Amino acid sequence: MSENNSKEADIYDFFHKLDRSLFVDPEFQDLAAKDHPLPIGFDQTISQPTLVLYMTMQLDLNKDCRVLEIGTGSGYQTAFLAEFGGQVYKVERIPELAEKAKKRLLALGYDNVSFQVADGSQGWEEFAPYDRIMVTAAAAKAPAKLIQQLKPGGKMIIPIGPSYNQELFMITKKDNNQIERTSLGDVRFVEFKGEYGWS
Repeated sequence: MSENNSKEADIYDFFHKLDRSLFVDPEFQDLAAKDHPLPIGFDQTISQPTLVLYMTMQLDLNKDCRVLEIGTGSGYQTAFLAEFGGQVYKVERIPELAEKAKKRLLALGYDNVSFQVADGSQGWEEFAPYDRIMVTAAAAKAPAKLIQQLKPGGKMIIPIGPSYNQELFMITKKDNNQIERTSLGDVRFVEFKGEYGWS
């Protein structure tokens, strides 16, 4: 089995083992195994599991990756990043969601995650540049601050587009700092707040 196939197999295995009910409130736990988004409060959602799996696969993580996550929400996606990446820096604008996610991730034993409550549109400059950036909210356009904080050779996944429908993009920064975009398909996410939101 090739290294890439082995990595994909490991992610699939983790996907099936990770209990999604740990990341939702009690009233939705009986729906946690369903493959669709669920509310987590504050007009936010936990993404459908297969989309989280797909985005994780596309990000091509390894244990040397310094990863920035914008829009932590429930912490479900963060668990994938922490399992297969190196140090993870997560930014969440809603304190209550950030605190819940922190408790869940620490309870699962992830000590490689740093937490910040802030405006995700500004990234987390203190620890930049990042090898990988995962954005789990939809922006009207690619945030310049996040592209600046992406290391040459790095990759960012971000949904971009209007409120009714977005396109998921892989943004790759080449070694010469040129930016390349690859479409990964149509998606629908909650709004990226701050200067890059729809409004």
